[in-house]
Amino acid sequence: MSLEPRLVCVVGARPNFMKIAPIMRALVDRRVPVRPYLVHTGQHYDEAMKDSFFRELAIPEPDVDLGVGSGSHAVQTAEIMKRFEPVLDEEIPAAVLVVGDVNSTVACALVAVKKGIPVIHVEAGLRSGDRSMPEEINRLVTDRLSDLLFTTERSAEDNLQAEGVAADAIHFVGNVMIDTLFFNLPQAVSPADTLRKYGLAFTDEDLERGFALLTLHRPSNVDDPQTLRRLLGSVAEVAERVPVLFPVHPRTRKQLERFDLLSFVAGHRIALMPPLAYLELLGLMSRARVVLTDSGGIQEETTALGIPCVTLRENTERPITVSEGTNTVVGSDPDAIRGCVDKVFSGRGKGGRVPELWDGRASERIADVLKDWIATT
Repeated sequence: MSLEPRLVCVVGARPNFMKIAPIMRALVDRRVPVRPYLVHTGQHYDEAMKDSFFRELAIPEPDVDLGVGSGSHAVQTAEIMKRFEPVLDEEIPAAVLVVGDVNSTVACALVAVKKGIPVIHVEAGLRSGDRSMPEEINRLVTDRLSDLLFTTERSAEDNLQAEGVAADAIHFVGNVMIDTLFFNLPQAVSPADTLRKYGLAFTDEDLERGFALLTLHRPSNVDDPQTLRRLLGSVAEVAERVPVLFPVHPRTRKQLERFDLLSFVAGHRIALMPPLAYLELLGLMSRARVVLTDSGGIQEETTALGIPCVTLRENTERPITVSEGTNTVVGSDPDAIRGCVDKVFSGRGKGGRVPELWDGRASERIADVLKDWIATT
């Protein structure tokens, strides 16, 4: 029987899957003396999508699925805490590793710290400065509770030290999302195959002329009918140039129906698609002329791919994608969106470079730090 300590690793929502996959591999490859124990909270409650992500990213099946499902932020966070506590009581881990900024991240960190179990946070220190974003609160709280904090960019360390986090608890390792991107890019599904799968009538010639990719899911964009109409009006202008491919988040589809906007979308070259598997979305993103999004992860992925990104938010917690990458933050202002897209199609789109340590090896650096940390803890 192995005497190696348990390391409970938590995933909950779609972005977490891309972050945990390379970490789980590196723990084995770098021979970190722990037994990973994977907890899926079920915050992402589409079983088919969960299965596709675990299969495509070669993530081991969870040791336990808490099956939390949907709910308000308070209800979901509370339910995760209630269901996670017995796991810690039974497994008695040496530490709990959480990733990102979703409700599962902060909920499991809270349970662990109250039981005296060290918390490890991957993707620490990112700040938008906007406390109206639930994710910002999750980031702030999780970082204050964490014993070991892994950062993706230099500014994150500055944020943490300004908030009183000890410098020796912070480790700049790079971006595990980019580990997953580079690892899987050769297997990305071609745009033509994805469009055929979902019955979308675009020709190879259409694709060669280019297309735009759109993702929208944040409440600030999709829950207000005026904001959503304004954004779709700007997207319709983009669709006059090239087809717009729009994988629709379940929340967004519900609001399109609620606000009677499906007929507007149907009148333009905006192709609605279901939520895509990771390799399908990666194939579209890597070939798009421009990506319009409110996703933090996609801001990072487009920067790594060198694809122009138009961020439909008023701020970003990933400033390096703006200062060094291909990202421009425009909010929902039609003139700003139009101006940014015009630059892309006139050949003056924002260039950029891949940021420091976004080299596909962040998870290896995390594993090496953990090996030393475990030896001295």
